[in-house]
Amino acid sequence: MSGTSADGVDAALVEWPDTGQPRPFVLLAFHHAPFPPDLQERIHRLAAGELAASDTLAELVTLDVILGERFAEAALAVAQKAQLPLEEVRAIASHGQTVAHHPECGGSLQIGDPSRIAERTGITTVADFRARDLAAGGEGAPLTPFFHWVAFTSETENRLILNLGGIANVTWLPAAAAAGDVIAFDVGPANALLDGVICTLTQGRERMDRAGQRARRGQVDAKLLEALLDDDYLRRRPPKSTGRERYGSAEARALVKSWNQAGRNPDDLLATLVVFGAEAVGRACDDFLLGRVEVARLLLGGGGADNPAYLSALAAVFPGAAIDSFDYHGVPARAAEAVAFALLGRNALLGLPNHLPCCTGAARSAVLGEVVPGRDGFPRL
Repeated sequence: MSGTSADGVDAALVEWPDTGQPRPFVLLAFHHAPFPPDLQERIHRLAAGELAASDTLAELVTLDVILGERFAEAALAVAQKAQLPLEEVRAIASHGQTVAHHPECGGSLQIGDPSRIAERTGITTVADFRARDLAAGGEGAPLTPFFHWVAFTSETENRLILNLGGIANVTWLPAAAAAGDVIAFDVGPANALLDGVICTLTQGRERMDRAGQRARRGQVDAKLLEALLDDDYLRRRPPKSTGRERYGSAEARALVKSWNQAGRNPDDLLATLVVFGAEAVGRACDDFLLGRVEVARLLLGGGGADNPAYLSALAAVFPGAAIDSFDYHGVPARAAEAVAFALLGRNALLGLPNHLPCCTGAARSAVLGEVVPGRDGFPRL
């Protein structure tokens, strides 16, 4: 898969039990194939609607093909890393690259042609997971909480799963949670605005605030922080989901422009955005969950889990909670979303439900995903 940041393809090779149960599973290999800056920029521009109308459809088709090839290459690379012959790979699950997410219109668009993946690898490919949830009345997101519930539920403690990708999303797992007890939704921006601001400040020379170095040098601006938190999306009750169409390049450029016009230190802007992201999570717990005091442990995934500035901000917002990376609970943080979609794909081929309607708002449980057969037809699982 490739996430909201569109920084590259994550590929995980996972062995699932033959019983049809989700555990125990084994992560055999993980591979990250970064996108060159120009490809990332093309994806962001398409998602932001910044192309001329006459160019948009051609660019959409072109990127669909390019990304299909990239995903196929990543699938081949992760199998090679594990030294696993391709004939032993039963199926590929591809989330694709989101370029438009509009649940208010009943749709979401992921590109990265799965037919290209199946043709290049010869392996049956499952893709387009969000469409069925949307057709059932859901938001089409978030889908990874199904995996979070499987992998991270504790019998004894309340846990908040926090993925800090381009968008921050949370999964609330009360102790011994059943499927219907899970609450999950997109909180708001995490790295999307941070990366966009850095890219704008450096005219594209840098793509991220590595290790949060600049944010840690800055001072939080209380007035901007309060303005950022005064956000209609943050106040919306779940189920809800969002993406770059709301927190993307245009918003980042507007922030930098107003900040520069005021002659402010850009590091202060970055520091404020980090605290905004953490405080938005805390307020979401207060407003939509049982309150942050009920959180015994935060489990962190996504690129933001490697950002010390984010970790410090979250520790201030959740002073009574232990904070761990996914890695300490058996799933490498960088691999978690790819592993999640491997599970969704496995379940799709077994005809088993692979989402949590209580989190997406779908009217019923369904089997998500559309299947492109490999060279030998449908796999026998």
